[in-house]
Amino acid sequence: MIKIITDSTSDLDIEDAKEMDIEIVPLKVIIDGQEYKDRVDLQPHQFYELLKNSDVLPTTSQPSPQDFLTIYENAKKNKEEVLVITLSSQVSGTYQSACIAKDLAEYDNIYVLDSYNATHGLNLLVRKAVALKNEGKSLDEIISILEEYKQRIHIYAVVDTLEYFYKGGRLSKTSVIAGSLLKFKPVVGLKDGTLALFTKARGVQKATMKIIELIHEHGDIDFNEPVSIGYTGSHLGSEKFEDILRQEFPFQEVFHGCVGPVIGTHAGPEARLIAYIAQHKNAK
Repeated sequence: MIKIITDSTSDLDIEDAKEMDIEIVPLKVIIDGQEYKDRVDLQPHQFYELLKNSDVLPTTSQPSPQDFLTIYENAKKNKEEVLVITLSSQVSGTYQSACIAKDLAEYDNIYVLDSYNATHGLNLLVRKAVALKNEGKSLDEIISILEEYKQRIHIYAVVDTLEYFYKGGRLSKTSVIAGSLLKFKPVVGLKDGTLALFTKARGVQKATMKIIELIHEHGDIDFNEPVSIGYTGSHLGSEKFEDILRQEFPFQEVFHGCVGPVIGTHAGPEARLIAYIAQHKNAK
């Protein structure tokens, strides 16, 4: 048996995770001096309400090695193979904690995969792992496929402001000033596992059109794979965001969901995002 583990920044619904037999290790969010386990003690809708009313930006922290070790030891006892898929090592120490726990477990059948992704991009990678497991692939086969698959995952988001990224230490003040001029809506995403400001446009609709340009530029969508549409705070506006994208891309299978407290701390409310799998480079 293969045990699949991920962290809470995958933004998997708890019920979906149970159905897919995925173990989720929560990161932590600290708001007004109170610590919460992401999606355990604090659900997304509760978080955004607290964020709106908080005078101080929340902070986040990675899981400890012990958080992973407890699960590893149980898998070791049950003689299960373990696949851990974490938030990008470029933005969090979660991957490092998972690796430290592997050393402590003294169990060879553990593989820790650095997703180089976050939120709905990580979500798609985890779902792919589950699909491959259900197809009867071996752990080595799954790892080999995922290492290639993760390189094809792209995630782009229209955010309301860059202030949260700046306050959380994820972007420089220069980037914030550039993105705030003339009420431009920034388009951000992950590049080589690190947060990047790709472009900006005046208004959400024009920013969404910029995302369409980026998708064409960096690899058109593989329509044989699912896409994921996400939002922070309220879902209002996410349908229009999806409709604009659908006018250009006839994607079929779509997952929807709210971005959780950890990523939401840095992105802020009113963001809209798409995560997708790009076509193989040799595809026509």
